[in-house]
Amino acid sequence: MQKSESFRLSALLSFSGGLQDAYTYNVRDGVFANAQTGNVVLMSQNFMLGEWTKGLRYLFPLVSFAAGVFLAERIESRFKSSSRIHWRQIVLLVEIIMLVIVGFLPASCSMIANMLVSFACAMQVQTFRKVHGYGYASTMCIGNLRSGTESLSQFIRTGEKKSLYKSLHFFGIIIIFAIGAGIGGVLSGKLGITTIWISPLILVLVTLMMIRE
Repeated sequence: MQKSESFRLSALLSFSGGLQDAYTYNVRDGVFANAQTGNVVLMSQNFMLGEWTKGLRYLFPLVSFAAGVFLAERIESRFKSSSRIHWRQIVLLVEIIMLVIVGFLPASCSMIANMLVSFACAMQVQTFRKVHGYGYASTMCIGNLRSGTESLSQFIRTGEKKSLYKSLHFFGIIIIFAIGAGIGGVLSGKLGITTIWISPLILVLVTLMMIRE
């Protein structure tokens, strides 16, 4: 199993993902960095009400999220065979730089900040897609909740410990995401715009874990 699929590394990514979502919602005009479904709902609602400026506030992070997935896929295809550096480390470096920049942007630049965070989140969710071989998302919960509940149901029905083991992985990731979101929400009220700098520090640790491998 690759280090990128370990539960410890996945937990750090999920904590960071939860913190980023809480940060953009609480500090950057109520926009979700990761929960793009929420952005779609709010965007559509504002457009229907004729609030075009507010609608664009949610549209741009959506477009930025898609661009992040696109770039991460391109980096993978270009550097996957490289022996000097792992392509996932390149993605992490780009993500770290973007999140550091966000901490310097004033409140008047919140739309740009949200676009950068959404871009970084998309790169992360595209790059780190497995925990112990199970497909998961490090920056959102709905897929993990579905997979965890399905595996729990299979365990209750069949008694297979493998299904229980799988469900615990998913529920564990959800709990850690929630903890990251809670801490991010609390710190956002105290540290404000610079709260986001906690995420790059976590991602530096993730990068070092991968370098050790």
